[in-house]
Amino acid sequence: QVQLVESGGGLVQPGDSLRLSCTDSGRTFTYSAMAWFRQAPGKERQFVARILWVGGDTVVANSVKGRFTISRDIPKNTLYLQMNNLKPEDTAVYYCAATGDTGNYEYWGQGTQVTVVS
Repeated sequence: QVQLVESGGGLVQPGDSLRLSCTDSGRTFTYSAMAWFRQAPGKERQFVARILWVGGDTVVANSVKGRFTISRDIPKNTLYLQMNNLKPEDTAVYYCAATGDTGNYEYWGQGTQVTVVS
């Protein structure tokens, strides 16, 4: 079964960087698209970035464009989110997601906490 697992979150200061990782503990990735979302307490879940697994085409939300980069390492079966110049408003739980048969983001990880504070 699908078991997406995120890692790499932590407590950092503004301007710092983090790299989040996502793997499927049970299988090699075969999803057409994978993405990162984030959710702050009391707020709606927000799209961050998406990548097509094979072609590598990416879409990044305007709120993080120029600072965040989504990528994947196919041999390592790992999805990444490189987060540079972090800001307090980036504080959220970050989730890895993958498309299901419907094309929607059907599979989700447990989330990893990113906290940016002075």
